[in-house]
Amino acid sequence: MDEIKFSLDTFYALMSGALVMWMAAGFTMLEAGLVQKKDVSEIVTKNLGLYSIACIMYLTCGFVLMYPGGAIIDGIIPAIGTSLGLSTSLPNEEIGMPYGMDYSQQADFFFQVVFVATAMSIVSGAVAGRMKLLPFFIFAIVLTGFIYPIQGYWNWGGGFLSSGGYSDYAGSGTVHLCGAAAALAIVTVLGPRMGKYNADGTTNAMPGSNIPIAALGAWILWLGWFGFNGGSELVVSSEASAVAVSQVFLNTNMAAAGGVVGALILSLIMTGKMDVTMAINGAIAGLVGITAGPSAPSGGAAVLIGLLAGLLVYVSILYFEKKLKIDDPVGAISAHGIVGIFGVMVVPFTNGDASFLWQLYGVIAIAGFTYVASLIAIYVINMFLSIRATDEEQMAGLDSTEVGVEAYPEFD
Repeated sequence: MDEIKFSLDTFYALMSGALVMWMAAGFTMLEAGLVQKKDVSEIVTKNLGLYSIACIMYLTCGFVLMYPGGAIIDGIIPAIGTSLGLSTSLPNEEIGMPYGMDYSQQADFFFQVVFVATAMSIVSGAVAGRMKLLPFFIFAIVLTGFIYPIQGYWNWGGGFLSSGGYSDYAGSGTVHLCGAAAALAIVTVLGPRMGKYNADGTTNAMPGSNIPIAALGAWILWLGWFGFNGGSELVVSSEASAVAVSQVFLNTNMAAAGGVVGALILSLIMTGKMDVTMAINGAIAGLVGITAGPSAPSGGAAVLIGLLAGLLVYVSILYFEKKLKIDDPVGAISAHGIVGIFGVMVVPFTNGDASFLWQLYGVIAIAGFTYVASLIAIYVINMFLSIRATDEEQMAGLDSTEVGVEAYPEFD
């Protein structure tokens, strides 16, 4: 019986990881649809590259940093090691894990590594249209190999946040806020796309290349999120865990639906039209908003959480773009960062064991550390290698200047 449970839970972790890996395609399509046609091939290249870098760096050092056998400073700075030797001959106990392993460690690695790539994908969308590929990939090495695993250790690896009472089931903070904070740091240095803002501060619309492709990306993300949240239950072999997984699936779906409705309603009120790009971000916002605590709410509460997230992302996107003059072509900082904070802070309303104070500590620690570490990293990279494409390169399009292959050559 124990072998059957182990096999079933290992298979569940692997299939959940495969669903989350499919989210890489969702991010690629979403970003490709929302950027200008002259930058689409570059976006595709960027997403293929960042996913591959994330996998290699997490195997090299990230996995052991996040789940160490010890710590340099207990609960804060994990011990350094490598999991390059991870193989079928390696017993589970040879890499320190803070929880009992009910499935293979190789399955756990695979499930965890696709989360790392998700965090880096958030950065990709926010810097689209003006960041060069090589410095982006260098930053991907830093984020996926070091920054993400260290703050991940604080929550899921037995660090000070989890031991103190911070609750973040599938990563509204650990994954989504982390990615958004890194994106904000880079955008701070990078600046807006050429032509986004006029001298008087007014904003110019820069429509995306393909709305159906962007919508396809949103649907892929919606599907992949069942693995993201559902897989975070970690096991499915008992009656209780099967019911818990079912509730997570239900709530994940309902929150996304609530997010779409919230964004559409607010768009209609504000503009008299139902903005499809806001509906897309509403779906993502609902998914991010429920991710920190998808197992506790009822289906109705999940709809409400998603609805509020959809309203919040609409307001946040406009505020960042028009008031703060922060150019985020896909709304990633709002959908994953601002709503990520909301998702973390709403947990105590549905989970009586969660502490508002520790949720706030988590937000500050994750966002603060990731932002400062990313800011330092990108400043250093920029000292040796310019991160921003020139105005001429942006005008020509990053497809031609960075990749050499245009996505839509027939439309030139």
